[in-house]
This record gives sequence, C-alpha cells and structure tokens, in this order.
Amino acid sequence: MAELYLVRHGQASFGAANYDQLSERGVQQSVWLGEYFAQRRITFDRVICGTLRRHEQTVDGIRLGMGHPNLSYEQHAGLNEYDFQGLFAALGDDHPELTRMATGSMRDHYRALKQVLQLWSEDKIRGPVSETWAQFQQRVADARAAIQRGGGQRVLAVSSGGPIAVTAQQVLAAPAASAIALNLQVRNCSISQYFFNADAFQLATFNGIPHLDHSERHDFQTYG
Repeated sequence: MAELYLVRHGQASFGAANYDQLSERGVQQSVWLGEYFAQRRITFDRVICGTLRRHEQTVDGIRLGMGHPNLSYEQHAGLNEYDFQGLFAALGDDHPELTRMATGSMRDHYRALKQVLQLWSEDKIRGPVSETWAQFQQRVADARAAIQRGGGQRVLAVSSGGPIAVTAQQVLAAPAASAIALNLQVRNCSISQYFFNADAFQLATFNGIPHLDHSERHDFQTYG
C-alpha cells in the first residue's frame, strides 16, 4: 500500500490583518519538520498542498529543511480550510455572544468556533455561507480521491485543521461531531499518517509532532 503524510500548515498569523501567512514560529516549525524527514531519510514521490499561502509557505519550509528547495509540488483546493470568518459573518444578529467571543482571546475564539461549526454542520446558520457542510465534506472527499488516483508510493500533503479532521472522520466513518472535536485538536505542522490503495484508506497515526517533541521546543507546539 502507498503511504500518505497529511500535515497541517505551520502556525499562521492569528490576530493579524492577514491570517493567511506563517508566523516566524510557523516557518521554523515547517523547517524542523523537513529536517525530521531528512534525518530519517523519508522522501516523497509526490507533494500536494492546498492553494492557500500558508500551505505554500509550509511546503517551502519543509523543502528547505529536507535540503530539496526545488522539489516540485501540485495544488488541490479541496485541501483548503473552510471560511471560518465567513461563517461568523453569516451569523448576523442571531448569535451576538458568539460574535463577541470570536474577537476575544484565542481561547475564546476557539470556544466560539466550536459552536459555530456545530451550527454549520446542522444547517442552522441562516445567513449566506460560501459552502454548506455537505459541500465541505464532499470537496475533502474529492481531495482524498485525487490523492488515491494520483500515484506515488509516499505522498506528502499539506492542508489545514478542518480538512485533516474531516479526513479522519470520513475514514473512520464517524459522525460530524467527531470532525468538529478533532478539528480543534490538530496542532500546527502535525503529521497524520495513512496507508492507502485504490480501494482502501486506513489511518495509522493522528496529529503527531515528533519534530517538536523536545523540551526546548515546547513553545513551538501550537494550534493557531
């Protein structure tokens, strides 16, 4: 069977005008991950990522750490994150407490996000959204199918917390609530490992950070 390393992007820029770029910490996380792969002589036949800037920057860091800065990669929009800002905007005046929480601390933001995702999964957001929960589920499934069809014995894919959580949920045939819970646990630059062929997709490990599992790198274990 082929092997997939599904990686979340490095820490993005929470609270900044442009969230979609890696922080300095996020860049370092991705370089260390590339070094981890190089130290263990893990190479990839195929590299794929979403179309967001933080995905591309994470691939750049991994390539640099591996010592292969020109390693080619392809992109698939199915690996992109859902529009969390759009979901909050679509609440309108229905849930003012969630809107207030979303602009608070990171802890408050994620508490609000969990409730918004629950509303979204139940089609209870009345305002316009860029995609429904069902459409999000489908595009993640389409991205997984593209990985299965695309060839390569060892594949690296860089995505975001939402698609990574939904991939695990779909592979395990778990309910939507599982995807929401897992989404909020996915760490920056973490690795989820799968084995697959044309007919099967099996989870081996989830949300590992072996390249950050050192006392001196504790401050680099992030979720944003």
